[in-house]
Amino acid sequence: MELQNRINAFVKLGTFLEQFTNKVPGRNENVEYNDVFFDGFKKQLKLAEEHNGWFTSDTLRFALNAWVEALNLEHLTAWLQPYHITADPQKEVAVIMAGNIPLVGFHDFLSVLITGHKVLVKQSSNDKHLLPYLTRYLEHVEPQFKGLIRFTDEKVQHFDAVIATGSNNTSRYFKYYFRDKPAIIRNNRNSVAVLDGNESLEDLKALSEDVFRYFGLGCRNVSKLFVPRNYKFDLFFEAIYHWHPIIEKVKYTNNYDYNKAVYLMSEFDFLENGFFMIKEDAGYSSPIATLFYEFYDDPDELREKLDRDKEQIQCVVSRGFMENEISYGQTQHPKLWDYADSVDSIKFLLSI
Repeated sequence: MELQNRINAFVKLGTFLEQFTNKVPGRNENVEYNDVFFDGFKKQLKLAEEHNGWFTSDTLRFALNAWVEALNLEHLTAWLQPYHITADPQKEVAVIMAGNIPLVGFHDFLSVLITGHKVLVKQSSNDKHLLPYLTRYLEHVEPQFKGLIRFTDEKVQHFDAVIATGSNNTSRYFKYYFRDKPAIIRNNRNSVAVLDGNESLEDLKALSEDVFRYFGLGCRNVSKLFVPRNYKFDLFFEAIYHWHPIIEKVKYTNNYDYNKAVYLMSEFDFLENGFFMIKEDAGYSSPIATLFYEFYDDPDELREKLDRDKEQIQCVVSRGFMENEISYGQTQHPKLWDYADSVDSIKFLLSI
């Protein structure tokens, strides 16, 4: 299959997904195979929401819209332009996916197929409804994909390389189990924001998107703030208040109540506003409904610290603080070339 055929198929998939990015799906009669797949995908979205309490309809729509933005001809072409993708014999690449946010493993799935390889997918039990259905759509718009995509619920076997994402504990298992295979192994990372105290209300409102989107479950969610000594959080709490309906989500409320009780019983100091807590803590991975913060005195020393801890950090949100920073409100809008853990998966796949 020619590269352009693969690109065109994913562009068509993006057009198909665009129909489901509003509260009421809008059927586009110009979308190929809509008579076969439109109603079925509505059912899959409903199943995904019923199966995983974190996958609310709003969260699902947001995730789909992110892929609609990415799967267009301009972005796909720009992403792949630096690489020399040939028609070499295919390898089979196992992709072991996380399930913390909807379609979180789709970039790896896309990368394997777009480089001409076969993909063996092991999904998380938390996110198992959407991708198999979208695979069927891909195979209809581009029949040459048939036979290149397999799903398994068993231990992955008979593959040439692997991309695996999991917790710090499972990553150690992955590194041992896949020690004889070319591999990308990812573990826990979190994102941070650096404030200087001069942020406006609108800046902090934008930052709240980085904190609360996907209930804070993604590695690109900001889980920690670095703030100047004696920073006052009044404006921050004002800026995040529009997220207060999040407390109506049962799973979020349960986590909020539990973590608040732990902090109270442990006599930890923290600030809260009825739906969210902030706590001074040296760690990077804050619990759900909590944001850690840490004071800094010297910006240069903080830059050195972030560089030392870069293996724990996915994104740094700031303004004019360091290279490769991300603007407020943009962590959940990565481009195709914004690789997880800064590991170029296309380069890896072309090297196996």
